[in-house]
Amino acid sequence: MRFSVNVPDFGDFAGPRAVATVAVAAEQAGWDGLFVWDHVLHRRHQGRPFGDPWMLLTAAALATSRIRLGTLLTPVPRYRPQQLARQVATLDQVSGGRVIFGAGLGGPVEDEYESFGDTAAPRELAGRLDEGLELLARFWSGEPVDHQGPHYTARDVTLLPATVQRPRPPVWIGGFWPRRAPMRRAARWDGAAPLFESARHGQLPDVAEVRELIAYVRGQRATGGERPFEFVLGGATPADPAGARDVLGPLRDAGATWWDERQLADGPDLDRLEPVLRRVEAGPPTL
Repeated sequence: MRFSVNVPDFGDFAGPRAVATVAVAAEQAGWDGLFVWDHVLHRRHQGRPFGDPWMLLTAAALATSRIRLGTLLTPVPRYRPQQLARQVATLDQVSGGRVIFGAGLGGPVEDEYESFGDTAAPRELAGRLDEGLELLARFWSGEPVDHQGPHYTARDVTLLPATVQRPRPPVWIGGFWPRRAPMRRAARWDGAAPLFESARHGQLPDVAEVRELIAYVRGQRATGGERPFEFVLGGATPADPAGARDVLGPLRDAGATWWDERQLADGPDLDRLEPVLRRVEAGPPTL
């Protein structure tokens, strides 16, 4: 199991220097990754400053040399694919091929989409997500792209530079379990990064639900099992090492390959640098 740190893109972490500080501390303390939220608007946190995740991650990339970097998660339908492809490829170049791309519909859809005159229809957004992901993979190749789809068009387009990682950065797909559609989508890519209806951001997932989810995704991947695949879980682990082992051991045994350390979504420390930095400097859990 590998271990990452998760921070929002608002509050103290709206500033690139704060995110770079966390990234350096994470690398020095032995963590394997740093992931940043990708929100333009989240009314629950309105009134706080928000930062652009790609600027924040660029600062982190320039300050580190080892840890993986990415978003958990980027709402692909909110972007133009060509713009997003350029941002991710640039970050992969700057970081020397350390990007992991977390993708999904994002939300709350009323905030991220409807507030700006866009649709919140799930079928429409899901169509844009699937078509957008396929187009991103083609753009990242650096090869010419001709595409005419229901949502996007590209006419004899070549976007250079290509990503450092070949054929592309790993793509992890998020979504709420027990909804099956996001996990069927995840099975077509490189990883599943679920939240759970019974355990929201920062809360520890139930081991039985994790086993059910992993069995479901593995069943969906019956014809693509030769590719490496990650199961990414997250939450706030207990402060004492023995307690953390008691929590994470069964999840690892169930098949989880990454643990993403998070603050509680409704907790006071979610977007505060000092308590997050203390947790990061203490190092990842040991199993």
